[in-house]
Amino acid sequence: MKRKKRLFTTTRIIALGFLVAILIGTVLLSLPAASADGQSTPLLDALFTATSSTCVTGLTTVVTAEHWSLFGQAVILLLVQFGGLGIVTVTTTVLLLLGRRISLKDRLLIQEAYNLDTLQGLVRITIRIVRGALAVEAGGALLYSLQFVPEFGLLRGVWYSVFHSVSAFCNAGLDLIGSDSLVCYRGNVLVNTVTMLLIILGGIGFPVWWNILDNVRELRRRHRRNEPGKFLPSAHTKLALAATAVLIFGGALLVFVMEYGNPATLGELPLGEKLMASLFQSVTLRTAGFQTIPQQSFRDGTCMVFLVLMIIGGSPSGTAGGIKTVTAALILASVAATVRGEETGLMKRRFSDRLVKKAVAVFGVSVAALFVLTTLLLAVQSSDFLDTLYEMTSAMATVGLSRNFTGSLSEPGRLIVILGMYLGRIGPITMALAINVKHSGRKLSYPEGRALVG
Repeated sequence: MKRKKRLFTTTRIIALGFLVAILIGTVLLSLPAASADGQSTPLLDALFTATSSTCVTGLTTVVTAEHWSLFGQAVILLLVQFGGLGIVTVTTTVLLLLGRRISLKDRLLIQEAYNLDTLQGLVRITIRIVRGALAVEAGGALLYSLQFVPEFGLLRGVWYSVFHSVSAFCNAGLDLIGSDSLVCYRGNVLVNTVTMLLIILGGIGFPVWWNILDNVRELRRRHRRNEPGKFLPSAHTKLALAATAVLIFGGALLVFVMEYGNPATLGELPLGEKLMASLFQSVTLRTAGFQTIPQQSFRDGTCMVFLVLMIIGGSPSGTAGGIKTVTAALILASVAATVRGEETGLMKRRFSDRLVKKAVAVFGVSVAALFVLTTLLLAVQSSDFLDTLYEMTSAMATVGLSRNFTGSLSEPGRLIVILGMYLGRIGPITMALAINVKHSGRKLSYPEGRALVG
């Protein structure tokens, strides 16, 4: 019995769930019906695309709009939706649709996957996630259709609207426009605004949704009863929203300042387009992968800033990747507190040492994996260091932006990037869950050791 429990831990179920989805997607995408020319797609290209779709990354070795048929694009869309919602949410939804009873084991799985501290209402939470995601995607598709239907016709326009809405909300960055992503819409306010809103809503995290909506409902209830009410977001919501705002607007400001005179990026654009392109670049770096400016055109210094933004990514329990905003905020707060000789605190809240250690562990494992895989990629590729680091960071943070490097990957290089995308999607999740699992709390009985630091 004990061995059975070890075999089916939450982390292994999530890792295997993503792996199975990738393998199924690879088989389907390798079929002749999946390609536009009716020929079988090489297995490595199919595997690369299936991994990129399931891990909501967006890196591609073939042009999505040109290579895949409608069937292939539909497979990619389903993989993106699966990857965005996650194995736990999808599995629970299927069980509910089949009329299956959600067991205590299933409830514990949901609890661990979303870092919740109660078993109450878990199934309801899953239903809220699916309904909320579909509602936002439907709204995004409706807004996109205002642009795509007049441009591409009814059927094609509707399909483009649905595909890009799901891709943006799930932070996948895959598009059907062409090899230049959304460059042709750089000055289009509607497409830029809708895309950014979907990226932010997907990346902010479902717990933030619930907390804000619950507060709004409570305020409405109190208003109807003429009772005083106050908006009281949780500490997590405050951290996620504050970190997101700082990264988006701070990143946009840095792009605007550092690239203002660069004729290859912002230099030749009107002021309004400069501002919009800067904001879009900052938002898409939060693991979305769409681009309105080719990444290879940015200056090296600007790209170093981009690397930091990609590594941080979105917020916990959302569709984005990276180490997450709250993780980065806790680490920075811990560093500041250590320097001051105080306990870790932010926004008038004190955070436990165990939570800080968890954040440090997620960051440490992610950076270590990035270092190892980048080194391996450099070993098998004769390529520029920044291009290679940018590619691997984009893969592991599930961003999908590339300095025109993905197409030049060798077969070993593609396999390394595939591994990076997979680990990037499940790594922070499984790492966080592994640390979150209840343990015996056993303390070492060794004598205290002393070491020099710094």
